[in-house]
Amino acid sequence: MKIRPLADKVIVERIEAESKTAGGIVLPDSAKEKPQRGKVINVGSGKLLDDGTRSKMQVKKGDEVLFSSYAWSEVKIEGKEYLIMNESDIMAIIEK
Repeated sequence: MKIRPLADKVIVERIEAESKTAGGIVLPDSAKEKPQRGKVINVGSGKLLDDGTRSKMQVKKGDEVLFSSYAWSEVKIEGKEYLIMNESDIMAIIEK
């Protein structure tokens, strides 16, 4: 199944947090925070502007991004969890 976001919405798949600290301590699932990092799965066509044109999206499919807390809706499709958020809720693109 394909999911296509509308306007300036972005579909993100969360990247799981590390299970070890930098010092090598293994963290149980209950101690891990949900990461604010993910991979862009799909993007909408851009926000509709007052003059009838669409703004260009700054993120693209495949980008690894950092996003703000609680600025998204969580959906489950075919057993996988995805986040749907506005492009403006994405704070940064991680470049490698």
